[in-house]
Amino acid sequence: MYISNETPEQTESRLRSVITAAELRVLPGEYAFVERPVSSFPYDLVSQSLALVRDNDVWSALVPSSQPGDERFVVFSFHFTPGQDNSGFVGWLASSLKRTLGTGVFVVCGQNSSRGGVFDYWGAPAGLRENVLNALARLRSGT
Repeated sequence: MYISNETPEQTESRLRSVITAAELRVLPGEYAFVERPVSSFPYDLVSQSLALVRDNDVWSALVPSSQPGDERFVVFSFHFTPGQDNSGFVGWLASSLKRTLGTGVFVVCGQNSSRGGVFDYWGAPAGLRENVLNALARLRSGT
């Protein structure tokens, strides 16, 4: 992993160029986490899951949801430009959204070597969808 040696101002400038160059995709609808016991892999959820993560007790699947009782999220993803230093991006964007919107986010990362390496799925409360998208647009436009 590459480690940048730069000032905070240089980091801010670099990460603003990273978000501008990255491919942003906003997924339609809303998503929620569904839990299943770790002893029983959730085969029935695989085809609709964006992510499957487990701890010692449960499998957690991120799936589309319209259920009123679910904690639902707007989900968006970033694929990064190959060769561009995106180190620190997750912390930078999460902090920016917290400052701007007052909310935390979740991030699930994956790897796609043919599309620049690491990619991120981000989730924020579904009720803030427009605010999140506006904040992302401002960051991507440099304002």
